[in-house]
Amino acid sequence: MSSDEKPTEKPTAPRSLAEALRSRDDASLAALLRSRPDLITPVPTDLTQLATRAGTRASVVRALERLDRFAVQTAQALAVAPDPATYDDLLGLLAGDDRDPTVTAALPRTLRLLREQALVWGPDDRLRLVRTARELLSPSPQHPSPTGLGPTAQEATAGMSPVRIQELIATVGLPSTHDSVSAVAALTALFTDRARMNDLLAEAPAESLEVLDRLVWGPPYGQVTADPAPRLRWLLDRGLLLPTAPGTVVLPREVALHLRAGRAHRTPEPTPPPVTTAATHSPQVVDATAAGQSYTALATVEELLKDWDEGGPTVLRAGGLSVRDLKRTAVALDVAEPVAAFWVELAYAAGLLASDGDADERYAATPAYDEWLQLPAAERWARLAEAWLTATRTAGVVGGRDAKDRTLSALGPGLDRSAAPEVRHRVLSLLADLPQGAAPAPDSVQARLRWERPPRGTDDLRARLAEWTLNEAELLGVTGRGALSAHGRALLGAPPAVKPDDAPPEGPGDKLPFHHRPTTPHHPVLTPQEQATATAAAARLLAPLLPEPLDHVLLQADLTAVAPGPLRRPLADVLDVLADVESKGGATVYRFTPASVRRALDAGRSASDLHAFLAAHSRTPVPQPLAYLIDDVARRHGHLRVGAASAYVRCDDDAVLNEILADKRSSGLRLRRLAPTVLAAGTDPAALLEGLRAMGFAPAAESAEGDVLITRAHAHRTPPRTPPEPVPEGPPTPDDTLLTAAIRAIRAGDLASTAPRKPAADARPVGGELPRTGSAETLATMQAAVLTGQALWIGYVNAEGAASQRVIAPVRVEGGFVTAYDHTADEVRTYPLHRITGVAELADDEG
Repeated sequence: MSSDEKPTEKPTAPRSLAEALRSRDDASLAALLRSRPDLITPVPTDLTQLATRAGTRASVVRALERLDRFAVQTAQALAVAPDPATYDDLLGLLAGDDRDPTVTAALPRTLRLLREQALVWGPDDRLRLVRTARELLSPSPQHPSPTGLGPTAQEATAGMSPVRIQELIATVGLPSTHDSVSAVAALTALFTDRARMNDLLAEAPAESLEVLDRLVWGPPYGQVTADPAPRLRWLLDRGLLLPTAPGTVVLPREVALHLRAGRAHRTPEPTPPPVTTAATHSPQVVDATAAGQSYTALATVEELLKDWDEGGPTVLRAGGLSVRDLKRTAVALDVAEPVAAFWVELAYAAGLLASDGDADERYAATPAYDEWLQLPAAERWARLAEAWLTATRTAGVVGGRDAKDRTLSALGPGLDRSAAPEVRHRVLSLLADLPQGAAPAPDSVQARLRWERPPRGTDDLRARLAEWTLNEAELLGVTGRGALSAHGRALLGAPPAVKPDDAPPEGPGDKLPFHHRPTTPHHPVLTPQEQATATAAAARLLAPLLPEPLDHVLLQADLTAVAPGPLRRPLADVLDVLADVESKGGATVYRFTPASVRRALDAGRSASDLHAFLAAHSRTPVPQPLAYLIDDVARRHGHLRVGAASAYVRCDDDAVLNEILADKRSSGLRLRRLAPTVLAAGTDPAALLEGLRAMGFAPAAESAEGDVLITRAHAHRTPPRTPPEPVPEGPPTPDDTLLTAAIRAIRAGDLASTAPRKPAADARPVGGELPRTGSAETLATMQAAVLTGQALWIGYVNAEGAASQRVIAPVRVEGGFVTAYDHTADEVRTYPLHRITGVAELADDEG
């Protein structure tokens, strides 16, 4: 090296998390804010505030909860490593003395993730876990570490007398020292020396080694009596067990690590468990099965809302359906109650069902239901599937208890689970990773999810959400025979499936194909625009698989009609009024009865209309019994007229009225003759109509003008309602525009807060305080800076009272305002002088 060449200076290690963040580029800061969106709400003023916020307990706990199992194990290992630790220290704790190659290969990626999350900072020779995370993960008697490790020898001997410490090192053959600190250091050096520890343990009695074996993987604490047994005394005399409290001993961390061959965890899990295949079906069979179930889903939702068209169950005072109404709905749909709750919640999430808001509040279809009915079948299914995929309301918790021990009701409050959309998307993504037509083993899906997001506590909500997702996807037709269908794959926005013969073998590093491989703890969930595109693609794939609606039925002599497939909307609507559904399945059987024919006549159709309708839509001749039934009911329909007196009955044939009065079943109607052709009743018109029909007559209601009232079905609708909004899980992930603006503001604020300033006699800010100067000096300094072009550091309080510090270059001072180029905002701004708290000049090297 020549004399004029200077040696390259090694970059100094950051002394704090704030300094580590300050050394990052914008892309790295954007990755941090994207993966931990709580840090950007509100936008920090500078990098020091960002680092402080990243170290708060709530934020660290949220970040730890979103780590995969190996990342958590890595953080736990750093919590029991020296502070700071080297990369080799961390690798030894995770890979052990034998340096497990799988762990060795996975650690760099995981450490990079922890650095990106700002949970770990510093170079490889000085790795530091953020203080809050270390406090949360470090072992203590009150909060044992998941590693099963106890305190270090130094921590365990903190309260031990110097005489006792000297006795310990003498027993293990170490020379005595002049102080306890060096004695504990010598004992620690012995425990971390593999060769000397092997020699020491070779002298141990077999019974003593059994005691160590019971404590080595945790918990590391044990109980002893005042007079320990010889096997315990041998360990206590050599410091292999150390007392922590009267009657309690602990296995020092260094001893446990030696017995574990250096591992912090019994079973490191560096790679995710694979999702195994339980069965493989033909892709055509899967798609056909899923399409059939999709059609059934549409029919079920239509049947539910048709049943509630004229006003469904009443709304409970606390909101939701009563248990009795849910049971009735389950019986009407011929499904189990949990399945009925799913269909009800799905219709609600899709905006097809809501409460009407009346005084006697009931559930009913919304106007959006009528619009939905007019869509093609595939688009109707896509609307339902998208609503299910993105909804946070979870039907699976119906029937459970909330925090106040109240029963959770369908359509009631308390059903939102923020993690539901992410779990549904992730479960279906795992199915999309399998070869086409492969159905996963549910246990392997659960194991994979537990690795990706280890459960916290005993209530594993994500596991239950995953189980419900698999069941609901099959009910809805997203999957068929357990395998993801082609339209289900499109609903996720996933690429085309891999054929089984073309599927590459899975390796340790190839567990998360294509876009499902997470680069942050947030698994990808589509934006609303992307989801709309994916939903449209799913509808296009499903459309050819659904049966074409038919425009005909097969009339039979036993007063039934068979629909061999789905019917077109006008035909289905008329037939639903004219006949009752007797059975469902591949073909729907309708039965014609006097009551059903009268229902059609009440809706305003005449007998000739019904004959023409059946003749036009039947592939078989209209049977004579059905024609006779229609004519017979039509002949008697409207022969009696019911109106409001309280109520009255009028008929041109007084013999019919005599027959009614003579019938004992009419006694409850409290009838009396007003005229030869008129009877008055003591009941309301509706009850009178039902009573006469129960007696076998076919009365018709009439208006005050004497005209026949036509009753039409499907009349009750709620006012326009919007679907329930999903409840987000924490702050939303910021978009690129917000990230760019936030990083720009943070950088500018950091420049303002870290710029060196000239000391002034009356402007000496302490720490993060704003500069304070008098108004006269502030004005004079501003005017001088205009002439010299010098940049200044100011304190500023805006109209809302929020204080900030800024670096500005004044351009003009007049009328009580200063116009300046604001380096913090990177634009020219105007500030009222009375809102500037003070001013200070920047140091010469920053001027």
